[in-house]
Amino acid sequence: MEYQLSIAEALYPHLKDHLTMEDILALLEKPKTAEHGDMAFPAFQLAKIFRKNPAQIASELQEKISSPLIEKTETVGPYLNFFLKRDMVGKQVITEVIEQGAHYGESDFGKNQNVPIDMSSPNIAKPMSMGHLRSTVIGNSLAKIYSKMGFHPVKINHLGDWGTQFGKLIVAYKKWGTEEEVRANPITELLRLYVKFHQEAEDDPSLEEEGRSWFKRLEDGDNEALELWEWFREESLQEFNKVYDRLGVSFDSTNGEAFYNDKMDEVVELLEEKNLLTVDQGAHIVDLEKYDLNPALIKKTDGATLYITRDLAAALFRHRTYDFTQSLYVVGQEQTNHFKQLKAVLKEMGYDWADDIQHIPFGLITQGGKKLSTRQGKVVLLEEVLDEAVAQALDQINQKNPDLPNKEQVAEQVGVGAIVFHDLKNDRLNSFDFTISELVQFEGETGPYVQYTRARAMSILRKAGALDAQPVEEFNLSDDYSWEIIKLLQEFPETVQRAYEKREPSVIAKHSLHLAQAFNKFYAHVRVLDEHEERDSRLALVHAVTEILKEDLNLLGVNSPDEM
Repeated sequence: MEYQLSIAEALYPHLKDHLTMEDILALLEKPKTAEHGDMAFPAFQLAKIFRKNPAQIASELQEKISSPLIEKTETVGPYLNFFLKRDMVGKQVITEVIEQGAHYGESDFGKNQNVPIDMSSPNIAKPMSMGHLRSTVIGNSLAKIYSKMGFHPVKINHLGDWGTQFGKLIVAYKKWGTEEEVRANPITELLRLYVKFHQEAEDDPSLEEEGRSWFKRLEDGDNEALELWEWFREESLQEFNKVYDRLGVSFDSTNGEAFYNDKMDEVVELLEEKNLLTVDQGAHIVDLEKYDLNPALIKKTDGATLYITRDLAAALFRHRTYDFTQSLYVVGQEQTNHFKQLKAVLKEMGYDWADDIQHIPFGLITQGGKKLSTRQGKVVLLEEVLDEAVAQALDQINQKNPDLPNKEQVAEQVGVGAIVFHDLKNDRLNSFDFTISELVQFEGETGPYVQYTRARAMSILRKAGALDAQPVEEFNLSDDYSWEIIKLLQEFPETVQRAYEKREPSVIAKHSLHLAQAFNKFYAHVRVLDEHEERDSRLALVHAVTEILKEDLNLLGVNSPDEM
């Protein structure tokens, strides 16, 4: 951004009567090809002002422009193209990266304001499946990006630990389960019982009523029901934490649905006080017609509350607790209407902070083009996927570097990183089909490719005895391969900001791939370790690449081993 500012400052004296600095910065763009320079200013917008052809305006501007950072300018039709002084910009960028290290690209924009992030949120008594991956890793990456931007993220695992399904599970356990089987293999057995309930209920609909009855007992505080529920919850959390530990994900709160049981009466009372509740066929609703939304169902005819009642209670609790500047819900795009209703009801209640609530939707992970479903037993267990990815990573490490120390640990970082990276390199709104063999490759647009590129760069530094880089006294690289890297390093802070503005981790993933590709071209054409007047500059460039690739991966929640 600094060199864009320098270009804008060079243009401003000649355009200040017509454009602000902000206008000029907004108009600057990157040419599609390097032969057209590093930055371009289009003169279209000035045609009406100056009553001249844009190409003539660009040509006249060219004669007036000068700046210490600008090597030369050229006009191509209506565009004024700028070529920067590579060695000067390169020294500035490399010095900043080396001196700031992991802090490069940090901002105080967020002013340490709280941002709760509702993420992951699996249902207890069910295994963590691939269906839970997206919310977990997108939420974790957003927390890291928000932290980099100066916010204080609060990661909340809003566990699905309440609802009719627990009545159904109790019925299934009492009919077909045993304590010994559950204790021996908790999650697998609880899933088997859950699936069996729905299979049996297709032939015996009375089971559904029996499940509702047991959940009513649970709500009423029945000892047997509560003991079973607490047991199922405890066993589930232990299993979840094994997966979270492998993913490198932790939470600031695990307040699930049950936490809000005693907080929903207040929501109903507030809605009644504000005359927002109406009765429709025995159910209590909030009319949202003016928002072009269906009514929000707050209480069913039997008095039972719904998800939106609980989410209203959670929103109130989080605002009171965290006084948030934003509140994010990383939940699949199929829930878009639910969050529109949630915000609309809060607005009707008079809470302007409802505008600070943001739904962060995402597409599905499919297998063979089909959605994964726990109820029908079509579940791909996340832990098994991680195990398979790690095994494939270890196989490749054994082929490439069989003497690598701690290769099991590295395989874990590479295999798990491959799964996380593959998810996050996709634009979050896109659905994608999952094929594990394509993810754990050291070539192509994969996490292992980026990790391996950084490990290769670290190997160069080790051979040169230059792991502790110093700021560059004389930087004299101006070749095309180095310049492509320098531009990507310089763009990193802007990339973080763009990822924040779009709530889009894939922006970071794509930057890491572009930087890795640029480095590998450099590595293929430049002999870094040869004794040469450019050797120190080249080593400084390599060091800067290791820093930013590591930080790219860190913002995605992916480890970057020093050796592979």
